[in-house]
Amino acid sequence: MKKLLRRIYSLLVMIGIDPRKSIYSIRGLPSYFRDLNTLKNQSKSTEKLFPFGKPYPCLEDRYRESGSAKGYYFHQDLHVARRIHINNPTIHVDVGSRVDGFVAHVASFRSVDVFDIRPLSTNIPNMRFKQADLMAPINEKLVSYCDSLSCLHAIEHFGLGRYGDPVNYDGHIVGLNNLNKILKRGGKFYFSVPIGPQRIEFNAHRVFSVDYLLKHFANKYQLDQFSFVDDSGDFHDNVPITDLTAQNNFGCLYGCGIFEMTKL
Repeated sequence: MKKLLRRIYSLLVMIGIDPRKSIYSIRGLPSYFRDLNTLKNQSKSTEKLFPFGKPYPCLEDRYRESGSAKGYYFHQDLHVARRIHINNPTIHVDVGSRVDGFVAHVASFRSVDVFDIRPLSTNIPNMRFKQADLMAPINEKLVSYCDSLSCLHAIEHFGLGRYGDPVNYDGHIVGLNNLNKILKRGGKFYFSVPIGPQRIEFNAHRVFSVDYLLKHFANKYQLDQFSFVDDSGDFHDNVPITDLTAQNNFGCLYGCGIFEMTKL
């Protein structure tokens, strides 16, 4: 039942309806008017250095936690950035991960080359950006280019047209093959995708079964460690994989599998 309710909630948010935000906002109205009245009364007895401007109600904030320390992006970005800091590669390349999340984490302590199909107009210290389509044949200069490579929550979009890329049912295979070419033998590959019963939810993303991914990577990489974020947004670090957990996707309907691998 909880999974069904989360699914319904996600669908409503997708079309611009956030029931939780609406409930919090209605709940916050009495406090908003009470506090506004108190502040205006206080202003009558003080020097008016701050006149009142236009209203800007923030009705839900008092009911939320101080921040979000869970979820797919939060955990994967922090975990993989920490692993890159520990392993300290010579050249790290990222393909398609969040610039305002993972890439920013990495750029805070080292240089990073970033490839993405979409343009980026902002110059960021420690980040070298290149607009590139990883579903197209890669430049020969990029073959065995780096000893460390990340692609976090990105490959699931390849070939679905969401970001202006050409539609290709096997787009994820094309992308994974090109990523393999970019990485040197013996280099580290940090990779994450949604995990659960295998499917396409067009045109948002694919969801991959863990068993499918393990079979795809079997002759290309050595698996160094596997972590995942479950459907509730909680992180499970460096967990062992068994036949059973791989087949049932660690109980996830839409989780996040995080692989750290070494290229064979």
